Amino acid sequence: MNAARTFATAARVLRQLRHDPRSIALMLLVPCVMLVLLRYVFDGSAGTFDAIGASLLGIFPLITMFLVTSIATLRERTSGTLERLLAMPLGKADLIGGYALAFGTLAVIQSVLATALALWGLGLDVIGSAWLLLLVALLDALLGTALGLFVSAFAASEFQAVQFMPAVIFPQLLLCGLFTARDRMQPVLEAISNVLPMSYAVDGMNEVLRHTDLTATYVRDVLIVAGCAVLVLGLGAATLRRRTA
Repeated sequence: MNAARTFATAARVLRQLRHDPRSIALMLLVPCVMLVLLRYVFDGSAGTFDAIGASLLGIFPLITMFLVTSIATLRERTSGTLERLLAMPLGKADLIGGYALAFGTLAVIQSVLATALALWGLGLDVIGSAWLLLLVALLDALLGTALGLFVSAFAASEFQAVQFMPAVIFPQLLLCGLFTARDRMQPVLEAISNVLPMSYAVDGMNEVLRHTDLTATYVRDVLIVAGCAVLVLGLGAATLRRRTA
């Protein structure tokens, strides 16, 4: 992996995104809009928003980054850009690292906006530090980026990339503990939830919601989410192909 080539790839992706305002709006504004809608859906029950708002603060960025990253990467492949890039002295790790760095930059902005809006604009009440909440939100967005890069290798069209969402995101959403505590699920479903990264993202958010200090459980959850993001990025580099079948 060459740092100069990785940064050059990231700069190219950011230049392209600058001319795609719809993708930028999807990444930066949609999580904020969804949080506002959620807040006023539970307008008569502020406690409900406090209970699930922190979890969704991590889930919404993950979903949007997954969608945008998978489609944008697939567009590079189907347009022939990926094949031309890999014909140059550019390794797969350079390409994946560049994409991760570019979308990761947007993920930072997205996470800061969503966290600031939830805490100071919508009155989300958390006991712990706002910085700890922001860290989990950022890692969730980076995980969504990594998953999007990974699944784009298995899609032949943008429509197929979108179809991966029910297969990759929805099971995690249902089993992450948002709707019911994971220890109250059927043992098989609980065992599956224990290996899904979104479960630990939600657990990490809940730790900030309930504890004033940094806890060992929070550290474990953060490390697992970060480790999953790095692992998926590695798998994305290993499965990257020059051509789309």
